[in-house]
This record gives sequence, structure tokens and C-alpha cells, in this order.
Amino acid sequence: MMSKAGKLIIDPKKPVIDCTVVDLSAGGACLQVASPVGLPKRFEFLHAGVKRKVQLVWTRGFIIGVAY
Repeated sequence: MMSKAGKLIIDPKKPVIDCTVVDLSAGGACLQVASPVGLPKRFEFLHAGVKRKVQLVWTRGFIIGVAY
């Protein structure tokens, strides 16, 4: 079963942001965050031991879409 826990790494000097993985695809992910406010356009997404550089594509409430 896929892990639902992920982390967003905005800046090495700032704390990581916990997120919940709603959906994953070959080209991106749909994530739930406590607050999308202040998220930059580009950051790193850590999930299941894999760190990827992602780009924020869309936001709907607490759900965000990222592309890798």
C-alpha cells in the first residue's frame, strides 16, 4: 500500500511541511496541506524516501497539485 505521508521542503533553513498524498501519477501529485498560503512556485516533495523537485500547478482550498 502506498504511504500517504509526504513532506514539502521549501528551504533547507525552514521546517519541513507535512502533507497527505491524495493521488500520485507519473507526472505529478495531488497533495493535502494544512495551509497552501506562502507556498512558493517551486520546492521539493519527499515521499517514500524519494525527493523530487516539483512545481506548484494549482490550488483548491487545502488541496494542491504539483508537477515533477
